[in-house]
Amino acid sequence: MRPFLFLGTRAEDVAADGEYDAVLRYSGLAATSLRRVRLEREPLPRVDPDELSGVIVGGGPFNSSDPEDEKSAVQHRVEREMAALLDDLVDRDFPFLGACYGVGTLGTHQGGVVDRTYSEPVGPAEIELTPEGLADPLLAGVPARFTAYLGHKEAVRELPPSATLLARSADAPVQMFRVRRNLYATQFHPELDLAGIELRVEVYRTYGYFPPEEGDRIVARSREHRVTAPMRILRNFVDRYTR
Repeated sequence: MRPFLFLGTRAEDVAADGEYDAVLRYSGLAATSLRRVRLEREPLPRVDPDELSGVIVGGGPFNSSDPEDEKSAVQHRVEREMAALLDDLVDRDFPFLGACYGVGTLGTHQGGVVDRTYSEPVGPAEIELTPEGLADPLLAGVPARFTAYLGHKEAVRELPPSATLLARSADAPVQMFRVRRNLYATQFHPELDLAGIELRVEVYRTYGYFPPEEGDRIVARSREHRVTAPMRILRNFVDRYTR
């Protein structure tokens, strides 16, 4: 089989490794079938979609809505590289699944409005599929309403004109969308389980997502929920696009 490509941007090793390991676990892929590039460390190498089954983008600290003069040189580079990659992938209608940072990159690339209007608290949230989401093959086996873990400083306020809305929540009108037939982005984290959110609360406690003293309360609230449905998306993506 042709491998999948995983693009990450987390600078903290424990969070970056935890995210990659979770994608491996819930997608069912072996490490040899999921090439990994940490964009915060190195430029994006040449990507030939003809050699891949699909592209998966993880979350991270970069916000597309950050003021341009406040973005680091690394963030500017990553944004340029992602925009060029998406030029090619959208043109080919190539399989793409972007979680968290994928919403900002694909949403911005396609002309959506991404800003701080619908920033979300960290923790569990109920996600609702739209009629289009219920019919989408990437969401096969996913309930019409399910709980996912999330927490973001930005979100899509206006859906790109080219996109189909697949899921929403009470706090964010765009939780998942599709561009053309094969490019997807989720606001929530399809790879994030309880151990994962506990780790990220600790790693990102002082990063401005929540007051540091609220971390223990967030973890306690997260433990009240059993989150399993979002992970189905990763497995569906691999099953659908492996070639």
